[in-house]
Amino acid sequence: MAVITISRQFGSGGDEIARGLCETLRYQPFDKRMIAQAAAEAGLSDLDPTEAENQKVASFLDRLFDISPVIGSSSWQEDLPGLYTPEGSRENPDVSIALVRRAIERACEMGGVVIVGRAGQMILRDCPGVLHVRIEAPLEERVRRVKGYLKKTRKLFNTDAELQRDAYDWVLERDAASAQYVRRHFQADWADPLLYHIVLNTGKLSLEQALHVIIRLVQDIEERNPD
Repeated sequence: MAVITISRQFGSGGDEIARGLCETLRYQPFDKRMIAQAAAEAGLSDLDPTEAENQKVASFLDRLFDISPVIGSSSWQEDLPGLYTPEGSRENPDVSIALVRRAIERACEMGGVVIVGRAGQMILRDCPGVLHVRIEAPLEERVRRVKGYLKKTRKLFNTDAELQRDAYDWVLERDAASAQYVRRHFQADWADPLLYHIVLNTGKLSLEQALHVIIRLVQDIEERNPD
């Protein structure tokens, strides 16, 4: 089975596409349990990877990654269930990168995994059987999507102008964090198209069309590299 890494601009629908890939291909999402396993192997024995709800595991991972509320819209979900990270962690870069790298490399060995963000395109850059995908969309389209989410989920009244401003700021901040992480720790341009096998614009393609394009590429990889 192949491995798919997805780098995405915030609000581009990349996470919903990733969820669709997992459902259609029966792949696993790269998740907290894989990170906990890597932590245990690194000697953090109090993090039992078999106890996904263990308080110590949850506390450690919440510190390791930036958690944002899960977006539950049926039409757009910006994060896979579990956690969000701007391509990595801010708390302790050395520990974070080592654990994420270990977990991603293990996932690559296992196959059948979709890795969203976390610099997967850099860590597995030269690995065979890995498809690197970049999801983008025009800024105005991404702001519109995020604004729609905010409008549905905020309990307090906000004017249209306030929602527009907050959505715009959110998109820019998340993209900047992801780009900075890759630049700082991997000396690469997050948006460089040469890092990816394919760059898909969900301003031109529907999420379903983008999903089908990726599935066809994955099928080609699996046909050329049968287990």
